[in-house]
Amino acid sequence: MNHHLRSWVDEMAKLCKPDQVYWCDGSDEERQRLTAEAVKAGVLQPLNQQKLPGCYYGRSNPNDVARVEHLTFICTPTQEEAGPTNNWMDPSEAYAKLSKLYDGAMKGRTLYVVPYIMGPAASPFSKVGIELTDSVYVALNMAIMTRMGKVALDRLGEGADFNKGLHSVRDCNPDNRFICHFPQDNTIWSVGSGYGGNALLGKKCLALRIGSYLARKEGWLAEHMLILEAESPQGEKTYVAAAFPSACGKTNFAMMIPPPAFEGWKIRTVGDDIAWMRVGEDGRLWAVNPENGYFGVAPGTNYKTNPNAMKSIEKDTLYTNVALTPDGDVWWEGKDGEVPETLTDWKGNPWKKGSTEKAAHPNSRFTAPARNNPALSDKVDDPKGVPISAIIFGGRRSTTVPLVLEAFNWTHGVYMGSTMGSETTAAATGAVGVVRRDPMAMLPFCGYDCGSYLGHWLEMQSRIPNPPHMYLVNWFRKGQDGKFLWPGYGDNMRVLKWMIDRAHGRVGVQETPIGNVPKQGDLDLNGVKATPAEVAQATRIDLGEWEQELGSQTEWFQKLGKTLPRAIALQREQLLEAVKTARKVQGS
Repeated sequence: MNHHLRSWVDEMAKLCKPDQVYWCDGSDEERQRLTAEAVKAGVLQPLNQQKLPGCYYGRSNPNDVARVEHLTFICTPTQEEAGPTNNWMDPSEAYAKLSKLYDGAMKGRTLYVVPYIMGPAASPFSKVGIELTDSVYVALNMAIMTRMGKVALDRLGEGADFNKGLHSVRDCNPDNRFICHFPQDNTIWSVGSGYGGNALLGKKCLALRIGSYLARKEGWLAEHMLILEAESPQGEKTYVAAAFPSACGKTNFAMMIPPPAFEGWKIRTVGDDIAWMRVGEDGRLWAVNPENGYFGVAPGTNYKTNPNAMKSIEKDTLYTNVALTPDGDVWWEGKDGEVPETLTDWKGNPWKKGSTEKAAHPNSRFTAPARNNPALSDKVDDPKGVPISAIIFGGRRSTTVPLVLEAFNWTHGVYMGSTMGSETTAAATGAVGVVRRDPMAMLPFCGYDCGSYLGHWLEMQSRIPNPPHMYLVNWFRKGQDGKFLWPGYGDNMRVLKWMIDRAHGRVGVQETPIGNVPKQGDLDLNGVKATPAEVAQATRIDLGEWEQELGSQTEWFQKLGKTLPRAIALQREQLLEAVKTARKVQGS
């Protein structure tokens, strides 16, 4: 047994004082045994095994239903290293504060040692993590989401290079809930939550917050991006990575079904959430998906929005905080078919059709193995990863941002990613329609100062002799009637095909002051479920709106402060001048 690992586990066990320590091996037999233990303890309940074989259901504490950004901390020696977009805590203060909370927190419980790999088991780019947890629910979710067990211990060997993750649900008290990251120590301490990204430490904590810090140090990119494979009818395969903030159609895009007009095209999923990208020997950017499963939001998932996700969750899936039907099936708002007359809601209470209360929590989840996805790419375990031809950024904007915009160059592309955002909705507190900037969809996940992060993106250009094309997309532009102009979902294939044709040099562009757009006729609109007027509106560039947009970015840049790269600030000034000049010409 690795003595570095053993001594650390012993030290943490001495602090947390569990009744026993169990080392997970990742076998099927273990999964069945731990599942049976979870059922016996009331943590999980079996679902209808005829309808959903191998599927189980769990409820979280009603005070513990989502990531807690305000209780998530980056613990670096100085506050400047964490930057203005992160919560900061001094490392010695964080260790002291959380040590008191961990002291005896696992009395009467089992400490599960969960060894796992983020990334393909044989890839030189993968990272080993060890999560110590007192939650069997967490252990079972990690077994789906990562390559877990003996495979990770074999990979680690006698080495000391592993992420040290300590997790305890403790008493699930929000007043004692902290998710702390120590980038310099490759350590994560999480206490007081048993749910999602707060507790499954391989996901946002290691793959993005610690991952982005390591990526900067080691010269690669750890990004909140899906990875998609598109195969043409002629057999040509192209890979793209895309960053979308939450509620912007990320999983739907990763598992897209092309429309009938694109018969013969196949879209396959390499990853739906995270991409680790490095420069290959050929000078291109190569990406691996560090995850091994999908931790998806259930509400709104159905056979229209995402048939491949629906097929992925038919077996061997853990459901959390959805509603239950009387016959042991699952239900959520937006699921196919009629709304059932009666349900048991996510809190365990009776629910009747027509109730004003949601039956499933809006952030209720499914955890499903990637192997269940009928459109899974055969490159998902490739140690080299896949070569990225295009990087796509996309937020949720009802005005201004057109359907698709190509960057002039790498710096312009980084600028587009750094200023992208989504308008606030009624679901968030505060004013509706305000643009919340979310650089590269990484605002909650960047493990160090955001301005320095953008600087790292700029520096990567010199490392990539053959960089991917970069794009900004917007599926959510609305007309004056408040309705979406673009049909989205499978029709997004039309935009993707244009980007693929650009990447392979098959089509030209029309240059505008703010970026390149498709030439007339280059976007394949055969059979599109939108009128020519709606398409024209969706792709329109209104220079007046863009002048306002570029002006409004000043506030965001001021927030980033002195580490904002000068090249990004200059890019905004140059675009603003170009837009003003073009408006003068239009007006003359």
